[in-house]
Amino acid sequence: MVYILLAPGFEEAEALVPADLLRRADVPVCLTGVGGACITGAHGVRVMADEMLEYISPEPGDTLVLPGGPGVAALEGSGAVQALVRRAAEEEGMYLAAICAAPTLLARMGLLRGRRAVCYPGMEGDLSANGAIPCMDQSTVGDGKFLTGRAPGSAFDFGLALVELLSGPQAAARVRRDAHYHG
Repeated sequence: MVYILLAPGFEEAEALVPADLLRRADVPVCLTGVGGACITGAHGVRVMADEMLEYISPEPGDTLVLPGGPGVAALEGSGAVQALVRRAAEEEGMYLAAICAAPTLLARMGLLRGRRAVCYPGMEGDLSANGAIPCMDQSTVGDGKFLTGRAPGSAFDFGLALVELLSGPQAAARVRRDAHYHG
C-alpha cells in the first residue's frame, strides 16, 4: 500500500498525479488525511481522504509519500506523522518518498544525512545544512529507500519513479505510454 499523507495546504499536483499514476499501475493507494477527512490543498482543491492517519497501520512493503506545499508545516508539526516517518525510515522493506518542500522535513529529521536528494529550488540549503547531498539538476532522485522530487512540475516524473520502484520498469513504461507522457 502507498499512503499519501494529505495535510491542509498540501500541493495538489504532487499528491494527486502520483496517486493517479500508481493506481493506473494497479498499486493500491490510500489518500491519508492528517487532521481531517476532507483536506483542502494549497490551491483550494478539496480532497476526501480514503482514511484518516490515526486508522492506518503501514507495514513492511508499504510506502509513505509526503507531498510538499505549505502543508509540510502541518506534517512536521504532527507527532503522529513524525513517528510514522521515523518508523518507515527504520523499518526494513518500507520506502519513503517526498517531493518539493517535503524532502527538507526528512533532512531536518536527520534521515537524508549522506544521501542524494532534490527539493524545491531555493530550499536546497535545508538539505545541505542537514547532511544531505543536493542534486538540483535532477527532477527526481532515488537513494536507497528514499525517493525525492523537485517541485509540482516534477509530479509526473516522481509518480512514474514510484511506479517503477514498486512495480518495475515495464509497468512504468506502460503507464507512461498510456498517459501519453513524454517528459
